[in-house]
Amino acid sequence: MRHPWRLLLLRSGYARSSIHISTHFSHFQVKSHPNLQILRSFTSSFLTHAPHVLSHPFELFTNSSRIGTCSFSSEVSLEPKDIDHVAVTDLFTKPNSDEEIRTHLESNNVVISHDWVLKILRNLDHSPDVASRVFDWVLKNEGERLSSKSYNLMLGILGINGFMKEFWDLVKTMKTKGYGVSKDVYVRVLEKFEKDGLVSDVENLRGLYASKTTVENICSRICKIIRLEVWSDDVECRLRSMENVTFSSDLVKMVLEHLATEPSKALIFFRWIEESSLFKHDEQTYNALARVLGREDCIDRFWKLVDEMRSLGYEMEAVTYVKILERFIKRKMIKEAVDLYEFVMGGAHNPSVQDCTFLLRKIVVGKDLDMDLFLRVVKVFVEAGNVLTNSTFDAVLKSLLSVGRLGDCNKILKAMEEGGLVAGSAMQSKIAFGLSSTGRKDEATDFVDTVEASGCNLDDKTWVSLIEGHCVAGDIERAFHCFQKMLERGKTLRAACAFELLVNAYCHKKRALDACKLLCEQVSEKQLKPWHTTYKVLINNLLVQGCFKDALSLLGLMKSHGFPPYVDPFIEYVSKSGTADDAIIFLKAMTVQRFPSTSVFLRVFEAFFKARRHNEAQDFLSKCPGYIRNHADVLNLFCSSKTGQVAPATNAAA
Repeated sequence: MRHPWRLLLLRSGYARSSIHISTHFSHFQVKSHPNLQILRSFTSSFLTHAPHVLSHPFELFTNSSRIGTCSFSSEVSLEPKDIDHVAVTDLFTKPNSDEEIRTHLESNNVVISHDWVLKILRNLDHSPDVASRVFDWVLKNEGERLSSKSYNLMLGILGINGFMKEFWDLVKTMKTKGYGVSKDVYVRVLEKFEKDGLVSDVENLRGLYASKTTVENICSRICKIIRLEVWSDDVECRLRSMENVTFSSDLVKMVLEHLATEPSKALIFFRWIEESSLFKHDEQTYNALARVLGREDCIDRFWKLVDEMRSLGYEMEAVTYVKILERFIKRKMIKEAVDLYEFVMGGAHNPSVQDCTFLLRKIVVGKDLDMDLFLRVVKVFVEAGNVLTNSTFDAVLKSLLSVGRLGDCNKILKAMEEGGLVAGSAMQSKIAFGLSSTGRKDEATDFVDTVEASGCNLDDKTWVSLIEGHCVAGDIERAFHCFQKMLERGKTLRAACAFELLVNAYCHKKRALDACKLLCEQVSEKQLKPWHTTYKVLINNLLVQGCFKDALSLLGLMKSHGFPPYVDPFIEYVSKSGTADDAIIFLKAMTVQRFPSTSVFLRVFEAFFKARRHNEAQDFLSKCPGYIRNHADVLNLFCSSKTGQVAPATNAAA
């Protein structure tokens, strides 16, 4: 008798469906935000004048390395960063703990994926000890990343290297998971066993593979019957009449997998075989059908099946979850991916912490930022007893920048703080720089207000990053405003660093006079002590702009702060464009004495001669004190100048 549900399935047109959805990932290169190249170039030249500035927080936002688990669209790539297998070998050879290994991999932006595991195992073909440790570590910490192919690769490594006990132990484990020995592994290992004269192992391996082959042959016959025509009583009759066929979990699972391109028939076969009392489904076969139905055109049937599966006490296997999640993401079914994540988090086997990060990143790079989906993932993650970390927030920020949505980081930060995230100093610094450096003034202000409203004060490093970002964006007035607020908050530990950034920004815009005035005010009113490099940069720029007297005024401040006088640019300026009077004023300004040492006079004379300004040198000599005019070295210098052979003067500071 035909069942009504079977007719409905057939009429729905699914029996004719031949859509094939690949479960493999497509990789694309990350596309940088259009402003990044400008920012990199400007920041590079900008900071060459500030050698003592903080470690640059812009690294977070300009890292164009592969940074995610996998890429599923051409819009943005989240590929894992590659890591040399030699480095992996070294990491797993040393006595590192599981947590140390994870920390090392995360610090290199390495995300454990199915493809990563396969690549590493292939490179460890002749290093069974290391391969075993890698495999065991992944099995323990990221078990959902392992597949039948992963197990077969590990099985082959054990077999060809003579690890007999481990080989057969892994075969038993694979049986419990429904995995068989692949033909490639069978051929390679059988050849090794025969060469080593392992008679009993050869027989056992042949028997194992023969039984697998038998199941495959039966599966092929069943699938041929089902595929030939629309499901009917005749199809059911032919399936019942097959000789020497006992339906087992492995056989049913294999049939369902082979019918993956015809999900309607797979579902009919699944229902019919149990209704016919030929087989009672278990967790393995439910998961096999879930992998078949977990696609865009069968989504309603998929959810009905997994709900039924859970009601029977069966859990979704990790491999099922990973495969379907990848498919949903590839088809941009983000809502369905979040639904799946919530479903699995409600079961006995929770996904890894990295899955939460991965989903959050995919949500923020979607066509529209769906904060409801974002909050759902955060909520279910935290309710499962997990803790949101700065590394997760860091990854989400990178994804936001990759699609030009850094302005939404305040929403993201608030959502994650509701989930218990406490953004540390380093993270706050990166956010501050990221917003201000890309010209998002309002968002940067909102960020500061949000942090301070939460009862936390921005630390010195964050204020410096905020100021630096505004300088990079060319907004000096906003940068100065932030500098004032920084001092008002009592954050003076890095005030000199922030002030040097301001001075550099002013000079970059040819506003050295404004910077000089600002420096004098801050020293006088705020007791600021600028860095030595700040004075040097400002003096150089003032002299370039012809502001000789303003530059001279800084020499006194330098002395009051214990810095040696900066004479080189003054000597060069006076010798090329100054007068004898300028030279006298400079020499008096650079020392607390009436005049500096004779060696400084000699350097000024030599500079005049080098610039071929002999008249100015003679005029300068006439204005010098008598002990200089009559000094032997000075007289020798002038005699040499008449013959065109000026002797080098002695270099010395005041």
